[in-house]
Parts: sequence; C-alpha cells; structure tokens
Amino acid sequence: MKAVQIHTYGDASVLHYGEAEKPSLNPDDILIRVVASSVNPVDWKIRRGYLQDMLPYQMPLTLGWDVSGIVEEVGANVTRFQVGDAVFSRPDIKRNGTYAEYVAVRESEAAYKPRTASHVASASLPLAGITAWEVIVNASQTQPGQRVLIHAASGGVGTLAVQLAKWRGAHVIATTSEKNRKLVESLGADEVIDYTTQNFQDVVKNVDVVFDTLGGDVQEASWSVLKPGGILVSIVAPPSEDTAKAHGVRSAFVFIEPNADILRRMADLVDNGLLRPVIFAEFALKDIVKAHELSESGRSVGKIVIHVGQP
Repeated sequence: MKAVQIHTYGDASVLHYGEAEKPSLNPDDILIRVVASSVNPVDWKIRRGYLQDMLPYQMPLTLGWDVSGIVEEVGANVTRFQVGDAVFSRPDIKRNGTYAEYVAVRESEAAYKPRTASHVASASLPLAGITAWEVIVNASQTQPGQRVLIHAASGGVGTLAVQLAKWRGAHVIATTSEKNRKLVESLGADEVIDYTTQNFQDVVKNVDVVFDTLGGDVQEASWSVLKPGGILVSIVAPPSEDTAKAHGVRSAFVFIEPNADILRRMADLVDNGLLRPVIFAEFALKDIVKAHELSESGRSVGKIVIHVGQP
C-alpha cells in the first residue's frame, strides 16, 4: 500500500511517500480503507521528536491520527462493524497512523461517520473535535449563560470549540485576527477580540471558562480574566495549581485518548446541523510535505485535510 512514513525524526523533508506493508489485524481491530485523513500539530511535533520521551516509537513510523473511510476487514472479535461500513476515528496514537491507504484501528475507537458529511469533512473532526469536547463539555462542564473565552478561535480546535460552547448555551468570546472575525462570528462567537491590536486581558473580565490553546504568555495572562471559581483548561501545558489557587480559580490539562462515544455524539450534532467542520486546505497524500509546512506555519484556519483514497 502507499503510505507516508518517517525513518528518523526531523523537519518535513523526512516524510517519505512510498510503499509500506498493509497492517495486520488484532482480533478486536477493524481494517479501514482510508478515504481521508488530516494534519494536526501533534503530527509534526512527533515528527520533530518533541514527544519521543512520552511516546517512544519504532521506526519506520506512519504518522496521522484522523481518519474517515470504509471498513475493509474485521477482526475475529469485532461485533459492531461489518465490511462496507463508513466510519471515522481518532486511533491510538501509539500505533501506526492514517497517512496510508489502510489503517488498523480498534473497534472501540471507531464510530459511524456523520451521514450528512463527506469523508473529507468527517476526517477533519476526530482529534480536534474530541479535544474541544473534552475541554468544553467534560473538563469545564460549560453551562448555559456562562462566559467562555476561547483562544485561537479560528484554528482547528478553536472553530469546533466555539460551536460546542455555543451549543452548550454559553456567551462565547473569541480571540483571533481581524481577517477571521466574520468566520468565528458565523460559528457563534458573541464577541471577537483581535489579538493583533488588543490585549484580551484589558477588555475581558469575569469569565467562567478559559480555553487555552496557546500556552506561554497567553496562559499566564488568562488567570486575571477569570471570575472566582472559574476554570482555565489548557491543551498545551499543565497550568500551575499554585497559581490557580492564588487567583481563587481552578485549572485542568487535557491530553486526549480515543473516544468513540464523543465521536458518535459529534456525528449527531453534524447530522442535526449544529456542528460544521471548517476546512482550510486539502492536499493529496503525496503532497504531505506541503501540508506539514502549512500546519507548522501557524497560518491555517480550521483544518488541513489529506485526500488518500476514493469513497
């Protein structure tokens, strides 16, 4: 099968498009014929070796942990899916990924893809969507009427987080650049702060939830905008518990695992018109280097999707 693999850590030039062995199945696996995948920052962070202490891999490694495709084969213990089913998944990041024509995924990590969305759109959802869901629904337990500040709201995770927070009945405050204002407003943002001309901490107060997608100085500045008892949830770096206590607020850190239940619930939202993917760019699998370079540039809006096979 065709696949993109790395044989060593490094810049985008280490991505190699060529032949690879088709995955073998464990009894609880399904084999997915990949129609589409997508690029997430974790892909190039792994490629560069930033996470090798946490996630040791054997080389060669196939990157990519978003997939939408068709079940091609099922393991002996599989009961939920059958050959021909259209599914999507954020597979186990410890296994070979989805920059390939086929990927083996545990049955428990997959869900039926949204009926009303294409494979390309569906492939943009799993990793970013589970991340946004874990923050908005589970970690912060966002409630109707609460004020939620979402940093980098035009990014892959941010565009979904805005919609989920709005679905939960929150007043959504989004940071982005002016050129993306209309996009995040169309997704449900009630207030938009242009981070290039304003310091959010000067104009935002009494927030119930801060969704930190950036870390560093942005995370530090975010403490001051929370109301007593509010919560700062980061997906970049664990917030300081001591700092949280000093401000009379709470903190949480989210690093996601596969979650088919969340995928099923997101698919329902998509099919009911309450959640929509935002796709910025589409590349062929053989052009994965360009896709990684775009992701690393930090200039993408929404998701970068990879076309792998035919529906």
